[in-house]
Amino acid sequence: MIQALNRALHDAMAADDSVVVFGEDVGPLGGVFRVTDGLTAAFGEQRCFDTPLAESGIVGMAVGMAMNGMRPVVEMQFDAFAYPAFEQIVSHVAKLGNRTRGRVRLPMVIRVPYGGGIGGVEHHCDSSEAYYAHTPGLLVVTPATNTDAYGLLRAAIEHPDPVVFLEPKRQYFTREELDAGPVPPIGRSVVRREGRDATLIAYGPSVPVALAAAEHGAAEGRDLAVVDLRSIVPFDDETVTAAVRRTGRAVVVAEAPGFASVASEIAARVSERCFHYLEAPVRRVTGFDVPYPPPKLEQHHLPGVDRILDAVDDLQWEEA
Repeated sequence: MIQALNRALHDAMAADDSVVVFGEDVGPLGGVFRVTDGLTAAFGEQRCFDTPLAESGIVGMAVGMAMNGMRPVVEMQFDAFAYPAFEQIVSHVAKLGNRTRGRVRLPMVIRVPYGGGIGGVEHHCDSSEAYYAHTPGLLVVTPATNTDAYGLLRAAIEHPDPVVFLEPKRQYFTREELDAGPVPPIGRSVVRREGRDATLIAYGPSVPVALAAAEHGAAEGRDLAVVDLRSIVPFDDETVTAAVRRTGRAVVVAEAPGFASVASEIAARVSERCFHYLEAPVRRVTGFDVPYPPPKLEQHHLPGVDRILDAVDDLQWEEA
């Protein structure tokens, strides 16, 4: 996925001189994960450059540049490092379009490596999507495949409004064939696997886990569908609702703590829209409502195949 993101940035910068990339160590080093590797050499220090360790300043500068015709793409080095910039994001990035009644748009992307599964420590592994999704004025996108990483990042850069682009760290090192075809629209989910018994709804780092659970479920006689949201905001009610209505049962899978979460919102929306089709209450399999644990405990904190299949088994099957 790193190469897919790097190529997306390279292609976007080659196609549009107004695209600039900056953040901590993104210049000659190429970022801590090397997503920006080679961009300074290819496009110069004016278009891909290092900043001081000041996340609020990074986002604030991006706001000013976007207001003046540039398309900044900034990198938050790790998920929890973005919190010092949160005031800028909530008070200015998210609100400027509404504040000016649409006269001032902010075409900017905030890239955030997020989630766990890499043996990281506190502040390096977090799931902050609910903060951004709860803030009107932001689009929130998270890819699960290399092709989506390329296409959705190109779409985010081309979008006229601010996009928080959440990159699942555990998938940075996945190797998949990249199809750098047409840029997909933001706001459309995709059914990764068809099934007739229940629907697993996931996004970002939880999609491969949900697919693995569906494979194991098939071996146990459960035919499970998997929906990959790709975009948290805007939310694709049409695809999710249609998938759940076909199966009559649903489990939402996400790494973030479950209380007041994106998973909670999905469960509520599915319940509202599919109530007369549901054979059982919507279940959630999430991280626990605790601070992100030390590396040796994270496999117990993150949703895994067994926890997902346990939730599927609790969906009030006739044989139970």
